[in-house]
Amino acid sequence: MANRFPLIVDNSALQIKELPASDNLDLANSSIVNVVDITASGNVSVGGVLTYEDVTNIDSVGIVTARTGIKVLAGGINAVGVVTATSFVGSGANLTSIPAGELTGTVADARLTTVSSSKLSGALPAIDGSALTGVISGVQVKENTTSKGTSITSLDFVGATVTASGAGSTITIASAGITTAAGTAAGIVTTLFLSSAQDHKITASGITTITVSGGTEAESHTVRIINSGITTVGFSTYFLFPSGSTPSLPTASGAISLISFTVNRVGTAGTQLLAGASVNFS
Repeated sequence: MANRFPLIVDNSALQIKELPASDNLDLANSSIVNVVDITASGNVSVGGVLTYEDVTNIDSVGIVTARTGIKVLAGGINAVGVVTATSFVGSGANLTSIPAGELTGTVADARLTTVSSSKLSGALPAIDGSALTGVISGVQVKENTTSKGTSITSLDFVGATVTASGAGSTITIASAGITTAAGTAAGIVTTLFLSSAQDHKITASGITTITVSGGTEAESHTVRIINSGITTVGFSTYFLFPSGSTPSLPTASGAISLISFTVNRVGTAGTQLLAGASVNFS
């Protein structure tokens, strides 16, 4: 069927005729209803609200309002200005170049993993730790009831046995104590191994000479000598007594003598033991 032009009344010619192709149809204060299709080769201008469905392309210089949502099946949305929404749903894995000042509010169930230190800058915000559990607020270190501070980050125990229990929650410190080495000497040169013990007990008889092996500078040792029968006890040149005089130990059977000394020097220059004697405890 050929295209038809609307019929109009030409008042000047008192005729009913078709609308010329170059004229406009003025429907002021009127409406067009029950129209199936409208085909326009040019532009369509609407002064009021245009309500429509299933439109292929929209080019609007004003605000476009979609009452029941916008569904984008392909191509995405390219927004030059600001996109404002009450909420966003979906993955933000591909979001880049977000200014730090735009990140505000509460991020629920956030998971930050593998954040390099170079990406952390500025002052960290204050954190309320009132809801934290299982956190020790501080550990006070004391020495014989005297506080050594609450900000100590390293402990070094010397001369003690340190054990941990409860996955490290409790530390037990036990004194290393004094190790005793006991032996019998009968008319021989007896060697005290200083690295093995700090207290040495010798049951001596006959003529006995005491010497040492090993040791560390500043170590303190004691030697308890118990006579078994008539006994004469002497010392190697490692032992240095006050005024250079070696003490005369009792020789009677059952007599007890105590020698105390501190290691002054060990090594190639020769061992020196600064010794003192307490004799005749019988």
